[in-house]
Amino acid sequence: MCEIFCFNSNTPKQINECLECFYNHSEEHPHGWGLATMQSDEFVINKEPIKAACSQHLKDILSHPVIGKNVFAHIRLATVGEIISPNCHPFIESDDNNRSWMLIHNGTIFDYPPLEEYKDRENGDTDSERILFYIIDKINEFEQAKGAPSTIKERFDILTGIVEKLSKNNKLNLMIYDGDLTYIHSNMRESLYYLKSDEGFLVATTPINDDENWKQVELNKLFALIDGNIIFESEEHKNEFILTEDHEKAIEEFQKSINLEVNND
Repeated sequence: MCEIFCFNSNTPKQINECLECFYNHSEEHPHGWGLATMQSDEFVINKEPIKAACSQHLKDILSHPVIGKNVFAHIRLATVGEIISPNCHPFIESDDNNRSWMLIHNGTIFDYPPLEEYKDRENGDTDSERILFYIIDKINEFEQAKGAPSTIKERFDILTGIVEKLSKNNKLNLMIYDGDLTYIHSNMRESLYYLKSDEGFLVATTPINDDENWKQVELNKLFALIDGNIIFESEEHKNEFILTEDHEKAIEEFQKSINLEVNND
C-alpha cells in the first residue's frame, strides 16, 4: 500500500533528517511521493508520480532546510488509480467557507458505495481523493444547516462519525489537516506509530529512527492534534481492519495491471 508521515509541533522545526529517513523507504513504495508544508497559512505541496529515490526535485527540496509546524509526507504503492501526478498524495480541496483541507491515506476502500459519486469530480482516480470530497461535502452540509462556520470541536465530531462509517471493511489510516487540527486515524495493527517528544509529535507508518519510545497509534480512534498535543480523542469504534486473502488477491490483481501498463509504455 503506502506509507504516511506527519510532524506536528508548537514551533517551526527543521525536519530534513526525518524526511530523508522516511523517503528512504521508497524502494518498496515506488509509485510516487508527496510533501506538504504550511507557509504563511497556505499549503505548499510538491508531488511527483515517480520513486522518491529517483526524484531530482525532491533532492533539491531536501538540500535546503524544510522547516514547519505542520509537515506531511507520503510515498505511494498504488492499489487504486494510475501512476500519474493527480493520484499522488497529498490531496487538497476547499470547503464552501474557503477552508483548505489536506488529506493523505494509507489503505484501500474495498466497500463504501457513497464514494462512487465522486468519480466524475475527482482530478485523478483514487479512493483517497474521493474520501476528501466526501468529508468536505459533509462539512458543507453541516455549516449550511448551522448558517455559520463550524468550530474545531464540531469538525472533530463530524470526522469521528465519517471515520467510523468509512472504516468498516476498509483499511483507513488517515492524516488530515484543516488549517487548525491535524487528524490521525488507524484501524490496522502495527501500521501506524507515533513518537512524542519536546520537539512535537512524529507519526509514521513505521518508526523512522532508532528511538525506543515509538508507540503504536491506538486503534480505531480519531485523534486531533494542535501544537504538538492531543486535544480531542474519540471513543473507540469496532471496525478494526484485518487483511484477508481476498483483499490480498484484489490488490495483487491491480498491481499486476499497473506493472503491465508500465512495461507497455
